[in-house]
Amino acid sequence: MLEPAHQADVVIVGAGVAGLSAALQLTGAGVSTLVVEAAPDVGGRMTTERVDGFRLDRLGQLLSTSYPELRRTPGLDALELRPFSPGVLVHNEGRLQRSWEPRASLRTGPPAGRSARGAFTAARALASAPRMRSRTARPLLGGPLDQARLGAAFARLAATSVDRVLARPELPALDALLSRGLPSRTVETFLRPLLSALLCDPELRTSSLCADLALRGYARGRLCVPAGGAQNLPRALAAALPPGTVRTGVKAVDISTTSVRTADHGELGCRAVVLATGARQAAELLPGLRLPSFHPVTVLHHTARHSPLAEPALVLDADRSGPVAHTAVLSEIDPSRAPAGRPLITSVVLGPPPSEREVRAQLARLYGTSTADWDLLAVHHDPEAVPAMPAPHDLRRAVRILNGLYVCGDHRDTSTVQGALFSGRRAAGAVLRDLGVGVASAEEGVLVAA
Repeated sequence: MLEPAHQADVVIVGAGVAGLSAALQLTGAGVSTLVVEAAPDVGGRMTTERVDGFRLDRLGQLLSTSYPELRRTPGLDALELRPFSPGVLVHNEGRLQRSWEPRASLRTGPPAGRSARGAFTAARALASAPRMRSRTARPLLGGPLDQARLGAAFARLAATSVDRVLARPELPALDALLSRGLPSRTVETFLRPLLSALLCDPELRTSSLCADLALRGYARGRLCVPAGGAQNLPRALAAALPPGTVRTGVKAVDISTTSVRTADHGELGCRAVVLATGARQAAELLPGLRLPSFHPVTVLHHTARHSPLAEPALVLDADRSGPVAHTAVLSEIDPSRAPAGRPLITSVVLGPPPSEREVRAQLARLYGTSTADWDLLAVHHDPEAVPAMPAPHDLRRAVRILNGLYVCGDHRDTSTVQGALFSGRRAAGAVLRDLGVGVASAEEGVLVAA
């Protein structure tokens, strides 16, 4: 049984990034908080396992340095982010070429490093590093004019406020892209594969508002991953909480506005409950809560004798020649994820697990090298990896169910790490208002950026 001292003003069910974000806002306001998590560790879907010295993410989610919550959430100021090289490499018509790159003047926030100073040092080093030669003579985006149009469109989007982005007409993302006057080649060879990677939605039925926020974030920042594995992000959040706030191995089986009943640790009394689990678990604990559809994701990790790409780049397959949507040599981006001299190649399939033969054949085409001697380290499949956001999508889904009961998670905002963090902030703000505590830093409202 949990001791009475472990009961708190607020009990949060779930120690993913949303629940931990809410806990940080509440404890920062002086409210006693207890976070219970059924799993043996924090992180939810942002987990990392160790295999033969490799650190393997289970979900393979991409972050952006432009996410505001990465800068203003307590505990994340010291998190080291490892950036991809600017732009992406796109495989199209059997060739690999670098895409349009966001201008440095459009980027916001530190792209990498343990501190802002270290971040900008790393960014300068990347900018001056030698680039891989393109394996095609044909311009990917149809020539200088098309590239200039795309750059101008990104510049306008980067300078547009979030409120103005959200005031646009809402369509499925692909329909919106095709209606904006950009060449269809630009859409199919760059924007579609890029958004598929960012939204985990290969058909681009996602709301155009969410897609525009994702593109705005891409133009204003740098794609990145947490150093040492995705789980280091939720662990950094947990480490910033007062000792004893998080209790793992405690499974909630029933909730109300004043208590949480657990499977093996009795009943926890409180003044408010925040439900911060995944969407399906939330619907099971709170019948009547809408369950979204999901995008399935499969992540495959390989190693080889030599790195197939000596550059920290994200590789997209615009040809859609196989099941892999995007791939990267993650050890080039974050050397701490692999033993010295052994590359880590991580590939993401937006669907069920494919055959290993199909994957190897496609990766051989993408990287231009044989994959016959590659070793498969792990395959992780999650049929409910990413909550879908089809149009119309409510980015202001209520976090307050009733006085004393609140819900947060990426299924309440956008299906991104930023959305999960911000939903935790919104839920904490609603709790503090109902408890009569000042909430100067816990604003309600729409997501600041995707």
